[in-house]
Amino acid sequence: MTEGRRVVGGLSMTQPLGIDDERRLYPVIIRGREAEAALATMTDPTQRRRLRRLRHAGQDAESTLLRATCGLVRARVVERGYRFGNEDLEAAGVEGLVNALRRFDPARGVRFATYANYWITKLVNQSVRQQAGLSDREMRLVVQLQRWERQIAPRRPSRRDVAQHLGVSLARADEIAQMSRDLATRRFHPSSLSGSEDTGEQLVAAEAPSWVIDALKRACGENFDDFWQATFRTTSLDELARRRGITRQAMAKRLERSRRAVRESTDAQRLQAWLDLQ
Repeated sequence: MTEGRRVVGGLSMTQPLGIDDERRLYPVIIRGREAEAALATMTDPTQRRRLRRLRHAGQDAESTLLRATCGLVRARVVERGYRFGNEDLEAAGVEGLVNALRRFDPARGVRFATYANYWITKLVNQSVRQQAGLSDREMRLVVQLQRWERQIAPRRPSRRDVAQHLGVSLARADEIAQMSRDLATRRFHPSSLSGSEDTGEQLVAAEAPSWVIDALKRACGENFDDFWQATFRTTSLDELARRRGITRQAMAKRLERSRRAVRESTDAQRLQAWLDLQ
């Protein structure tokens, strides 16, 4: 491990990039990918050398983006109640990060960190679920509970509050709360539940980033990045305010306007269903 760096799942982690620094890499990445495609048919030696240089520059830019975004892997692992260092979870998060880079289209105007957060969270959750032996339904309820508890902290909800928020019985609420505590302390036991029903509309995870991002961008406009980072706790309210050069109160009001716009959008019900699964 080099000085000033940490290694996450075999990937060297550097300091996060600012919005402007990150976006300066996007044209380099696009040109590198175009050069990669052009090399398949180009025969002229001079042009091939030029294309290889562009491809190499693009690969370097992608590597810089990956290493600067590794902190999200750490954040998601810690958020799930683990001490950072679980190799399986690290590997899952890095796989999500690399998967995001392969799918990422800089021309869409969305920050890579914003897009990558979805895929990192998805694969870390899958790894946690597999280690804990939970069903998809149980894992979604646990994650929904954990996100809600972070939102209302430091208040501790009653079992009736939990049942009402999750839309389950009191007994089921107790079971989900115990699963959440077991995850936090890594005490995994076989679930005593079997045949857990999975009702409601099933959202296809693979398509979620595209339609979710499009719908939220329509609702939030220029505040999309701030709304996403606040929703998934990738950046604190204070840091978001500092980046925009406004007060914490002003940022809070801006985020509340975005939340209201999302609630009033034509995609509100579908978006809420997706967000509850994350």
